[in-house]
Amino acid sequence: QVQLVESGGGLVQPGGSLRLSCAASGFAVNYSGIGWFRQAPGKEREGVSCISSSDNSTHHADSVKGRFTISVDNAKSTVFLLMNSLKPEDTAVYYCAAGVFCSLAIHEYSHWGQGTQVTVSS
Repeated sequence: QVQLVESGGGLVQPGGSLRLSCAASGFAVNYSGIGWFRQAPGKEREGVSCISSSDNSTHHADSVKGRFTISVDNAKSTVFLLMNSLKPEDTAVYYCAAGVFCSLAIHEYSHWGQGTQVTVSS
């Protein structure tokens, strides 16, 4: 059974940092694409970052390039999203998802975690 569990969300001031974790089980993380998505109140879910675990290639949305870094620890079956220089507009519920390859398209992912809240506010 595929399971994804996010953690690491919380309240942070603008300019601060957070590291989200996505613990995966039930599938081969090192042959998958893992994506991070977010959904703010009243807005559609959007792709943030993704990584192809087989070759560590990554892709980021323009809104987070240079600020967010995605990485994978295959031994621990965990994917991380390091978020620096956070802005109030980064406030959202963040979800990780598992698919076949790295993509920011929601429809490419078949398994989702329950989400973790990130709030950027002073």
